[in-house]
Amino acid sequence: MILVLVEHDRGVLAPASFEALTFARAFDCEVHAITLGAPADELAPYLGAYGATAVHQAHHDLLVDYGPDASADALVSLVATLKPGALMATGTDRGNEVLAHVAARLDAPFVANVTGENLDASADRWELTRIRWGGSLHERATITADVRLLTVALHAVEPTPAPAPAVATPMPFTPTIDPSAAITIVRDRVKREVGQTLATASVVVGGGRGVGSAEGFEPLEALARELGGVVGCSRAVTNNGWRNHTDQVGQTGTRIGADVYLACGISGAIQHWVGASGAKCIIAINTDAAANMVTKADYAVIGDLHEIVPAITAAIRSRRGV
Repeated sequence: MILVLVEHDRGVLAPASFEALTFARAFDCEVHAITLGAPADELAPYLGAYGATAVHQAHHDLLVDYGPDASADALVSLVATLKPGALMATGTDRGNEVLAHVAARLDAPFVANVTGENLDASADRWELTRIRWGGSLHERATITADVRLLTVALHAVEPTPAPAPAVATPMPFTPTIDPSAAITIVRDRVKREVGQTLATASVVVGGGRGVGSAEGFEPLEALARELGGVVGCSRAVTNNGWRNHTDQVGQTGTRIGADVYLACGISGAIQHWVGASGAKCIIAINTDAAANMVTKADYAVIGDLHEIVPAITAAIRSRRGV
């Protein structure tokens, strides 16, 4: 049996959890899900659609919000009871952090950011491919342990519903959590504007150093509005203070899974490519035909983004009769 940690934010499901459930089904084992905290109890039917036959619902006063120590204690408690063959999560900041804590508690190996490529699983050992060094290296790893701990690289697996939905039987339980786990838990939040985020948007319009200034992002904002998307940026932009870090696409920012990513004036350093490569279609706009982003993109427009971006916006508005 494989146990999959389902990530959520106070009951709001992280869609990336479907990627981990899809990955788990590839091992042809019974798949169980685990949710941490009562706010996630309503998620069970959605998890059954992706193959979870049971949903273990951890209830505890220290699980009302995110805390890596409390989460790890809850998982260790369940692992001791169920003795699954593997415990998986999605390779988000939270998923990797929690499973790292679990690995430390169990003194067990942990393989982070696994892809769905070239899986070779047997009873005593699994051979996996994982992403390292920000995506510049794919490593072949072998894991042998009583319980295999791994995370699935974000956007490396296409989430696919199970051919036949499972029942997803709710199974509430109260885990054993050390009171000291309260040392790391979310106690306050800064409210951001409600709407799409880089991680969830279907269209992202990204800008790099070539945009030239903070004011230079206004045409990109206009195009994003016409396409129903959001604006992202490269690390060079945040370093220059033109955009907030929350807008950054890349290894030290957000990894996107947009249907379309328009990369405007972005050279395409490996750190940025790590964040952008999950997009289904990448369109680069750049004056440099040899730029890394241009050579790796699905489509490229060679030219000045300050002319091309407003022209695209104008063409969209014209077709809409605006």
